[in-house]
Amino acid sequence: MAIGYLTIQARTAHEALPISGAFIRIMNAQGGSVYELVTDENGETQRVSLETVDKSFSQNPYFSGTPYTSYNVLALAPGFNSLYVSEIPIYEEETALLPLTLIPVPQKQSAPMQAEIFVGGPAISSQSPRSQEGTIAAPYVLRQVAIPDPITVHLGPPAASAANVQVSFPDYVKNVASSEIYPTWPASALTANIYAIITFALNRVYTEWYKSRGYGFDITSSTAYDQSFVYGRPIYESISRIVDDIFNQYVRRRGQNVPYFTSFCNGTTVTCQGLSQWGTVSLAGQGLSPLEILRSYYPRDVEIAETNVISGVLSSYPGTPLKAGSTGLDVQTIQTYLNRIRRNYPAIPAITDTSGIFGNSTRDAVISFQRIFNLSPDGIVGKSTWYKISRLYTAVTRLGELDSEGTSLGIGTVPPSSVLRQGAKGQDVITLQYLLNVASEYYPGIPAPSQDGIFGNGTRQSVIAFQQTASLNPDGVVGPLTWQALYDVYHGVHQNIPSPGPDSSAIRYVVKAGDSLWLIAQKYDTTVDAIKRLNGLTSDMLSIGQILMIPSDQSPAYITYTVQAGDSLWLIANRYGTTVEAIKNLNGLTGNALDIGQVLKIPVG
Repeated sequence: MAIGYLTIQARTAHEALPISGAFIRIMNAQGGSVYELVTDENGETQRVSLETVDKSFSQNPYFSGTPYTSYNVLALAPGFNSLYVSEIPIYEEETALLPLTLIPVPQKQSAPMQAEIFVGGPAISSQSPRSQEGTIAAPYVLRQVAIPDPITVHLGPPAASAANVQVSFPDYVKNVASSEIYPTWPASALTANIYAIITFALNRVYTEWYKSRGYGFDITSSTAYDQSFVYGRPIYESISRIVDDIFNQYVRRRGQNVPYFTSFCNGTTVTCQGLSQWGTVSLAGQGLSPLEILRSYYPRDVEIAETNVISGVLSSYPGTPLKAGSTGLDVQTIQTYLNRIRRNYPAIPAITDTSGIFGNSTRDAVISFQRIFNLSPDGIVGKSTWYKISRLYTAVTRLGELDSEGTSLGIGTVPPSSVLRQGAKGQDVITLQYLLNVASEYYPGIPAPSQDGIFGNGTRQSVIAFQQTASLNPDGVVGPLTWQALYDVYHGVHQNIPSPGPDSSAIRYVVKAGDSLWLIAQKYDTTVDAIKRLNGLTSDMLSIGQILMIPSDQSPAYITYTVQAGDSLWLIANRYGTTVEAIKNLNGLTGNALDIGQVLKIPVG
């Protein structure tokens, strides 16, 4: 029997928070337990081996059986709803990475609920017809080709009442490739197919195919109209590595800027005028390169172009990889980002190199980051590592900002009594938008509205998505039931989400009139350079109301935690990386009994 591999990662809030101590059970098709695992501080399990069938079957277009073996996964974590993922394909010699996005249990929910995801076989094994339509040449709707980060995917046909999810563009491409074809194919065949997948999506974005028709998404998951996407499915390592290298490259005709409409089908049970997925395997076996394969199906003058314009990214890739010996502002930026991400992922070692100098400790931190996020662990910050670090930094700092906003808004325990609908304005709308932003961090189908105090269409769409998630009437009107559900989600997040380890070298400071970096540094006995490095500042300019993190040796000795149903001292200690005795000593406990609602101090550091 052949062997394949599976690794599982449990995380939440766009990967900003790993979920340690989650219980994972891997089962065979008959429901028998194969492995029982617990996630580590990065939210990850060890890689396990699983029996499967010979990979030659998935390389043969005439094989009529199932060229893989399926497994099921159940994930349980204190304070989170459980998740069951069924029919996960495992291929010989391939490592499948299963990302588990767990949802915090809302306040007042009596017990965790179970969500289910069905994966199943790739689209290439389907006999359903494909009716892809698109624009092959101009019009030039957008002025330049840009990578949409995130991309909004509709989980169904265009007119279906289905959820929209936002995912990073590289993760979208990895998901589609894993959902469309077999990961055991030759590298040239995989690369040609991934180029077609990237370009198809960029054509949809560039021509605003759906948005120009009044839809609020970029692309659908329907193979009849677009390409397959299965939210929550595993990604295969062979596909992931290729996407990391080429996610910002696309196919175009010579002399044109628009991404070519790269339609495709399996080429056996379903035929089309575009690329034959099975045909790429045959051509790769003949030694053709990915571009030669593409030119076999599309016009002979197609070429591979690259765009470095990526929306939603704080800092653009400098164009040259950063490595040991590199110096300058770009190195300082990466050091700042990694030091902040480290608070959420403490397995990343501290960077002790001089700011702006890529030394050994910076390289060690980069390698650790790459291993945690499934990038080639070479210690070099190329484009894929740069953008992944930038995305994670954005995610972790966004959580910090939301926590600060909640404190300033004074979110209490009793929801407002107002009834809000489109056109409303004022403080209650700001509170509503804030609560929706919090929900959007943990519920993938809820878009984050702008926090401007105006109940516009964007806020209404966010309210409707939330109401659908909470099984409420999706009328877009915020009455007592919607307010209460929002408050339950908000308080559930605060009760069940572990706070990242405190930055032992930083305190929060709000810039006031007359402040300067030099005056602030003198006040807190630090240096201007230290403040700039910690906050990623490139100049000495400050704005009134700006929030700065100030280096300091002062740090809290504990965080607080509210005991939930099913908690035990062992579970809490394991979750926060401490011991039962340490919790008991800090709280003066003489026994192991806990009460629901009891507030505990949890030691940190």
